Parts: sequence; structure tokens; C-alpha cells
Amino acid sequence: MKHNYKTNPQTLYLISNLKKQSREKGVPIWRDIALRLERPSRNRPEVNLSRINRYTKDSDLILVPGKVLGAGELNHQITVAAVSFSENARNKIAAVGGTCLTIEELMNTNPQGSGVRIMG
Repeated sequence: MKHNYKTNPQTLYLISNLKKQSREKGVPIWRDIALRLERPSRNRPEVNLSRINRYTKDSDLILVPGKVLGAGELNHQITVAAVSFSENARNKIAAVGGTCLTIEELMNTNPQGSGVRIMG
């Protein structure tokens, strides 16, 4: 029989920190992301750069509670925070002057979660 609980210690730590930040600062976005990460990993979104390019504009702050994939092109500079990035996506984001962050880095630099758009 398959177990239904998380075993990855980094994911557990991230979920715990997101919930703690949400309680302490009163910011609901971090709790929402924590609840999305508690779902099975096969249900996490995989977002291509083409979709990010289509729905964003210059200097946007995007959060993907899953993986960012490198299919497609990116035409403007953005900051993307995600659980993980493919190497191709990371290179393409850096090539246009964008930034790749982990969710924890975003939470530390923007504790109120202002201006963050969730994709996926």
C-alpha cells in the first residue's frame, strides 16, 4: 500500500515556513502556496516559458508552485520564483535579464507578498 504523506525534508520545511510566515504576517498568499505544495507532487503545475511570456509584462513577479520548463521564448525581463526550474528555462530567463528565485527566497525578500502573481 502506498503512503500518502510527504517525505522530502526540503518540501516539509518549505511548507512549514510558508504557514509560519502566513500566521505571523497575516498574509494569505503564503498559506495558499503551502496548501498547493501539500497536494501530491504529480498534481503540481509545470509551466512553460511560452505561457509565462504570454500572460506577463516587463518587471512582473511570478510565483509557480511547481516546475518552470524551457519550452518557448521569453521576450521581457521578469522575476520568477518556483519549486524548481529546468536548466534550459533558467538559462533563457537569465539571458533576457530576468531572475530565478526559490519560493523561500521570494518569501524572505517580499514577506508581504505584494505584487506576486501565481501561475499554474
